[in-house]
Amino acid sequence: MGRGDKKSRRGKIANRSYGARRPRKIKRRPTVEEKISLKKKK
Repeated sequence: MGRGDKKSRRGKIANRSYGARRPRKIKRRPTVEEKISLKKKK
């Protein structure tokens, strides 16, 4: 359990891979309401 373990988080970081233990950050698209509020501020 550690850097060599492919199933652990540390192993994923060391192996430069992603999976269930190390999910990627999801880029959230702005909602319609957020777009409208951004346009009104300018």
